[in-house]
Amino acid sequence: MPALHITSDNTFKKLVVIGDRVLIRPSKPNEKTESGLYLPPGVQEKEKVQQGVVIKTGPGFVIPMPIEDEVWKSDEEKVKYVPLQAKEGDLAIFLLSGATEVVYEGSKYYIVPQSAILMLEREEEI
Repeated sequence: MPALHITSDNTFKKLVVIGDRVLIRPSKPNEKTESGLYLPPGVQEKEKVQQGVVIKTGPGFVIPMPIEDEVWKSDEEKVKYVPLQAKEGDLAIFLLSGATEVVYEGSKYYIVPQSAILMLEREEEI
């Protein structure tokens, strides 16, 4: 499955994914990755598990900052995030029960919290 890359001429640049959520384009039931990973239709129906390509990710989990109003700190230092494990182009296997289905420009996508993702397949070695 070819990875979808964000380019200046596609519309995904308009979307902002919030927090620990991931935007996923679902794969067809019998679509197999180059390494041979795929979910048979029976598993998808019984287990309520789906697979798809990560299109865009949120910034991550917010790290709570102590409530100290120090004038020398800039606004940039006030919000920090723990980044997500999911990255654009990864193949994600996720639980449908945690996903929200959306239609964007005629195509179906899922907004999934990272906690609902069971496994990622990445083209690069980990």
